[in-house]
Parts: sequence; structure tokens; C-alpha cells
Amino acid sequence: MKKNNDVELIVEAGYEEPLQEELDERDAAAATSPDEGREKAPTLRQLKAQASEDDVAPIGTLTLRQIVGGDFLLTFVRHYVWFIVLVVLLTCVYVGVRYQCQQDVIEISRLEHELIDAKFRAMSSSSNLTELCRQSNVLKVLSQDEDNELQLPEQPPYIIPVGE
Repeated sequence: MKKNNDVELIVEAGYEEPLQEELDERDAAAATSPDEGREKAPTLRQLKAQASEDDVAPIGTLTLRQIVGGDFLLTFVRHYVWFIVLVVLLTCVYVGVRYQCQQDVIEISRLEHELIDAKFRAMSSSSNLTELCRQSNVLKVLSQDEDNELQLPEQPPYIIPVGE
């Protein structure tokens, strides 16, 4: 590692720092370039002169003071306000749809129980009707009623053949 102007430079393998003469030549070429209207890019020497150890931390770093003070949250909310609104909106829609679905499931369950009860009532009514329509029960009811003029036939019914 080399130290130059209180700035630590890391030299990677395969990289050689240009000589002072090459830097001077680049600076001179940049100063005399025909593109006078353009903004000139800072030279390596100017960048080295500007760099010092007293520089503020890079923007990407996050300190505890920024987090506790709310700077981080404010920056995050400003940057992602539409995303946050979309997430809140989708969450509300999700909760609403889920609530409605649960209400529908409860209603379906209640209606299924009502259907089962109705089937049982229909089956018991059908059973009672079948019992009351038996010939023995009909005869018992006819014999108990004194005002009834109906009597049981003594002869079997006749079958009349019908020609086609």
C-alpha cells in the first residue's frame, strides 16, 4: 500500500499506478482539449487532493441516529409512498374478501343444516302418511265411526278386459 496526501490507496494485483509524468501529460492534454464548451471531468490529481479522511460518511451508510431520529423512516416513506398505499389497499381488499368468504361459508353451513332438517321432516311425514294409509288403519277408522255408511266389499273386484 502507498500513502499519498493522507489517502490510502489500495493497489490491486496487475495494476500499476501511472507515473507522475503520465499524470502531468494527461492533465495537460485535458486542459488543451478542443472541447472547451464541455464540462471537464476532474483529473486524478484533483480527486486525490479533494479526498481526505475527514470526509462525511457515504450516503449509503445508516447510523443509529438516523434510525432513531426518523430520518430513515421519512426517507423510506417518501421513496415508497405509492408502494405503501398499494400494499395497504391490497391488505384491505384481502381482509374484506376473506371476511365475506367466511360469512358465505357460515351461511352455506346454516343452509345445509336446514336442508338436512327439512329432509328428516319430509321423511317422518312420509312415514306417518304411509302408516295412516294402510288398509288395516283405514278399516279401524271406518269401524270406529258410527255415522259412516261405507262398508267393506264382500266380493273381490272384477277385472274387465279391454280390447285394443
